[in-house]
Amino acid sequence: MELEEKIALITRNTEEVITVEELRQLLETKDRPRAYVGYEPSGDIHLGHLITVNKLKDLQKAGFEIVVLLADIHAYLNEKGSFEEIRELAERNMKTFIAYGLKKEKTQFVLGSDYQLNRDYVLDVLRLARITTLNRARRSMDEVSRRKEDPMVSQMIYPLMQALDIAYLKIDVAVGGIDQRKIHMLARENLPVLGYKAPICIHTPIIAGLDGEKMSKSKRNYISLRDSAEELERKIMKAYCPQGTVDGNPIIDLVKHYVFPYFGKLKIERDSKFGGDVEYESLDSLLQDFKEMKLHPMDLKRAVAKYLNELIDDARKELTKIEPS
Repeated sequence: MELEEKIALITRNTEEVITVEELRQLLETKDRPRAYVGYEPSGDIHLGHLITVNKLKDLQKAGFEIVVLLADIHAYLNEKGSFEEIRELAERNMKTFIAYGLKKEKTQFVLGSDYQLNRDYVLDVLRLARITTLNRARRSMDEVSRRKEDPMVSQMIYPLMQALDIAYLKIDVAVGGIDQRKIHMLARENLPVLGYKAPICIHTPIIAGLDGEKMSKSKRNYISLRDSAEELERKIMKAYCPQGTVDGNPIIDLVKHYVFPYFGKLKIERDSKFGGDVEYESLDSLLQDFKEMKLHPMDLKRAVAKYLNELIDDARKELTKIEPS
């Protein structure tokens, strides 16, 4: 793969890359750069989580070594359960990511507790704490904390550890949702003060829930990898999808971030009295027809449900083996 092809692949469907020029220089000078995402172990892995997994797959295709941090200590600091509960979730999450398509033999899965309790790491947390203001730590943790209004001291430690993970895992490129931006900027600014290099940062968009609101477990407004084909279709057909509107449309987001990157096309099957079948080979052409109301939301939803079911079917089958319903 040529350099510009790699850059196009790595930067597609991102909110921002800090910076593209640094990324280009990295690709020109290092054969096997390292990229990572850190995940707090959680119960239900859904398509929102997999936006960053998709980016890891792009990076893997571009020749990167991939590291997935299963951040058990971060989860403990963020009040996600006991160590025993979190460790069990971490194991299940790893199996879920593998079932979705991250190749185990090509992906390094690391538990935070494997190295975050070591003396040097703890000392570096303290060193980083000495050069980070309380206000900066608070701003950095606001997007990821469970307790924004009255945070515990443990949650202030969270962004310092996340910054140091990048150094200790020898990461060149840190990947995360755009909600991770403040933590990544803290890492870029302060890691060099401790003698570590600043990471390149890739930020992916935050996908809205199927109702157009913030994705929430309590609302069940997301697609889980454990959803049956029937449940997935039911959710998609009920989803918010305003006719002619592209921005803020969760169905359009699913087309952009899942259907076209994987299938490279989308076929609409419909009765001849509604225009007959049509196959889109580019996202732009589909978006144009949707904006001009040549493509009805219900026809689009039916097609998206079909493609998503095909996309996650293998993962769904694997999960039924490892996670009883």
